[in-house]
Amino acid sequence: MNQSESIAKLATALSIVQGKLSHAKKDSANPFFKSKYADLESVWDACRDLLAANGLSVMQFPGEYIDGTMSMTTILAHSSGEWIGKEMSMPITKPDPHGIASALTYMRRLSVAAVTGVVPGDDDDGNAASGIQTKSSPSMKSIAKDIL
Repeated sequence: MNQSESIAKLATALSIVQGKLSHAKKDSANPFFKSKYADLESVWDACRDLLAANGLSVMQFPGEYIDGTMSMTTILAHSSGEWIGKEMSMPITKPDPHGIASALTYMRRLSVAAVTGVVPGDDDDGNAASGIQTKSSPSMKSIAKDIL
């Protein structure tokens, strides 16, 4: 992770945002897995107004396509000039414009949700990731459905 020398004002503003966030609505359908998921628009809808009201913005920059992998840098900036940023990368399964656009959208959604703290409704990845299965815990197969 990279950041400005201080992130005190950014951290204060983000804590205010996170105290008021609601979940992202799972209102998109994945026909391949027959599941619902929170798409990029839903993630943005959950945080856009709160970020702006607290002097925060998100910037995302696609990186290079190298050896079947695409990267993206996401920066959370505050009106004070403070910022934090991180690059992520992902393999491109279909190296054409559609495959690259799909991966970029996926990375944008994951990064915005991660940096702001937005979670989709009915999310219980912690139990599933640790192998704990309860009646309300999703299986690994259902988790894969939710994030694709």
